[in-house]
Amino acid sequence: MKKIGFLSFGHWTPSPHSRTQSASDALLQSIDLAVEAERLGMDGAYFRVHHFARQLASPFPLLAAVGAKTRRIEIGTAVIDMRYENPHYMAEDAGAADLIAGGRLQLGISRGSPEQVIEGWRYFGHHPMEDENDEQMGRRHGEEFLELLRGKGFAQPNPRPMFPNPPGLLRLEPYSEGLRDRIWWGAATNATAAWAAKLGMNLQSSTLKFDETGEPFHIQQAAQIRAFRAAWKEAGHARTPRISVSRSIFALIDDRDRAYFGRGGQEEDTIGFLDENTRAIFGRSYAAEPDVLIEELRKDEAIAEADTLLLTVPNQLGVAYNAHVMEAILTTVAPALGWR
Repeated sequence: MKKIGFLSFGHWTPSPHSRTQSASDALLQSIDLAVEAERLGMDGAYFRVHHFARQLASPFPLLAAVGAKTRRIEIGTAVIDMRYENPHYMAEDAGAADLIAGGRLQLGISRGSPEQVIEGWRYFGHHPMEDENDEQMGRRHGEEFLELLRGKGFAQPNPRPMFPNPPGLLRLEPYSEGLRDRIWWGAATNATAAWAAKLGMNLQSSTLKFDETGEPFHIQQAAQIRAFRAAWKEAGHARTPRISVSRSIFALIDDRDRAYFGRGGQEEDTIGFLDENTRAIFGRSYAAEPDVLIEELRKDEAIAEADTLLLTVPNQLGVAYNAHVMEAILTTVAPALGWR
């Protein structure tokens, strides 16, 4: 394991039990948490995107703000639902945020997961083409976005522009060199992972995967990673790809940890259905004393296969407590797993 980051969904609720009671709280605390993560030596700050929900939604203002407040830490998403995105507008936003951050963006994109409303992307003005479903539309938007990030001119310039143009066809601006190599695809199947590899995207694999073999989650996820690497090699890409997996991991250090997470929970994989026909497997959570955690995590084949581990954080417990959670993992568990 080379890198460890946190992944926040940015939940907020006006409940007296939540330290994140508004959208403003969720956004400002996300920035503060990224600053704390950088101070602790963590490698990445990642954010999930959900529309029509009391969670983080529009990623680029947040990514730009985090980029302006930090200097070293990677800043990313896991994931942006491409069914909702205009690839051209997104390319401009991503370029601007990456330039503000000094080339530290690591953008996870995907076709998305089940959402809060029925066909929510339609409210954003997006509609599948004839003979295309919403999954295919999301992939099409993703491919258009990747092409725009190459920085090639495609638009015919006005012969009488308001400002002078460079010669030739025009590209979208601002353009950030190298961002194309820092795009990840969130894959739930082996076939999708292979497709992402063919297009030269890095791989993000979360705590949810389609149940394709009936084996334990971490074994299926490790097989997915190997399928991705095989497809990458077959495609002949020159660079080495990045691969991340997500986990909920809590080291029980003090009474707060034991009160929140020490009473047992999801210690086994679970099976569910994303829709009437899609059977999914959800990976277990880990909560134990550090020495026990180390032994359990060493048996996780997918963590061993990946180069990056994203720790999902309970953001509604506040910045200070989440900084404690991250520091506990970095100091008592991660070194034994090969980090740093």
